[in-house]
Amino acid sequence: MDNSFLYSKKILLVDDEPDLLKMAADILKDAGFETVLTAPGAKEAAKTAKQEKPDLIILDVMLPDGDGFSLMKQLCTFTDVPVIFLTAKDEAADKLAGLGLGADDYISKPFMPQELLLRIYAILRRAYKEDSPQVNLDGCTIDFSRAEVRKGGRVIPLTAKEYTLLETLARNEGRIVTVDALCEALWGDNPFGYENSLNAHVRRIREKIEANPSKPVSLITIKGLGYKLRTRK
Repeated sequence: MDNSFLYSKKILLVDDEPDLLKMAADILKDAGFETVLTAPGAKEAAKTAKQEKPDLIILDVMLPDGDGFSLMKQLCTFTDVPVIFLTAKDEAADKLAGLGLGADDYISKPFMPQELLLRIYAILRRAYKEDSPQVNLDGCTIDFSRAEVRKGGRVIPLTAKEYTLLETLARNEGRIVTVDALCEALWGDNPFGYENSLNAHVRRIREKIEANPSKPVSLITIKGLGYKLRTRK
């Protein structure tokens, strides 16, 4: 899947921890995002949001000159871009409060780089839809707008889990996506214990997309790490 329309989106990171701010910015830049803005506090974040008009804001709950909830209320007076809250681990009240204000998602600190990227991709794709996204593989085409595979004159529907799994891999085309990241994409915040279920979904997907499911050329296993999807231009 072509990610160029995602990487052109402006991301604003708001956090008062310099090391975390730099780490998150480096993760996004290394992934391919062209414009990553940062702000250490509420006042500077509001100013940057007004001037730069980001496409997504990642916002810490605790800030030195206010809090993320108050800042989000302020942001909502002049922008409706998606917001992801950063919360302390297991702070359920913060998560609920953020979602109640209209936040699109939340991430608990500390977080894995892949988790941050997957959540950002998911939010951007929901907010800024690409026209008729299709992925060409060796011998078939995945049409994400219809949740189906076209293969040898047949149309094969995808289940919701198969769709999510393939979309997650397609967003990271050519890159390894870990087992943990895929399980989280499919089953949420507590993905542990789902590896066997993931393997079963992978087998069923291969039956739909591969010419020879026992010798896959598109959905590749990276032993000990995860999977990656090879597309055809």
